[in-house]
Amino acid sequence: MKKIETAICEIQRFFNAEGAEVGAEERGGGFSLRPLRKPLRPLRLVRVRGSLVTAVPRCVLLLATLVTIACVAVEPAAKLNVLVVTGGHGFEQEPFFKIFKDNSDITFTHAEHAKANATVYERGDLSSYDVVVLYDMLKNITEDQKTKFLALFDKGTGLVVLHHALVSYADWPEYEKIIGGRYSEPDPNKPGTVTEKAGYQHDVEIPVVIVAKAHPITAGLKDFTIHDEIYWGYRVSPDVTPLITTTHAQSGKPLGWCRTQGKSRVVYLQLGHGPEAFNNENYRKLVAQSIRWTAKR
Repeated sequence: MKKIETAICEIQRFFNAEGAEVGAEERGGGFSLRPLRKPLRPLRLVRVRGSLVTAVPRCVLLLATLVTIACVAVEPAAKLNVLVVTGGHGFEQEPFFKIFKDNSDITFTHAEHAKANATVYERGDLSSYDVVVLYDMLKNITEDQKTKFLALFDKGTGLVVLHHALVSYADWPEYEKIIGGRYSEPDPNKPGTVTEKAGYQHDVEIPVVIVAKAHPITAGLKDFTIHDEIYWGYRVSPDVTPLITTTHAQSGKPLGWCRTQGKSRVVYLQLGHGPEAFNNENYRKLVAQSIRWTAKR
């Protein structure tokens, strides 16, 4: 489209110089020229290496160029190939997956870990994805699975980590480093334990404050309120860039951040527990723009 606009500008400059005026407007994917308002000079001789070779009006040549450019099909940008990983934690699937179905910029595949460990990282096509989105909560990961997961960051695959994936792999310090934080269960022998030091609460009206207002992930967003789940007592690494936070007194802070790992970009968003959050347009925009940013698009 930029090439077409540039060609139109050049045509307009020429016709103005020739004592005429022409315009173009987009109609249904093509262009139509507005009528000329002044007569054109009939001919302009073209000289090549000192010889007169033709007497075609320059306007004809320029118009032919415009028509050629306008008629070339504009290839749509390729959709991002996204792998959405779940397992180890229940959730309402239909409204969650609708976040990705409604995103016209992506095509996505859903993969669920087996109960024993992180089997998704054994997929033969793992390295073919532009972005991996984690919405899982696993305890165990084998050494081979770790190696294959870490290989994503040598390739530059984007990683978007959502909500309860902050709890995964408590015994693997490298995971905390990669995603930029960790929620540690207060009592590892009793998952879901809530204490004053660490815990969670459902059905909270959370005021969300945009911290990194100029960042592509938060572009177009203003402070908003979301009905969701808060965590408190989680750790946040010092090398992250905060994106969003909250004024809620009990909630942990920040609520979202980004960092780099190897050749990859990584985003974590603490929000995203249930349908009220999944259907929130601000949350959907955060997820969509996180995917695009981590894909370096």
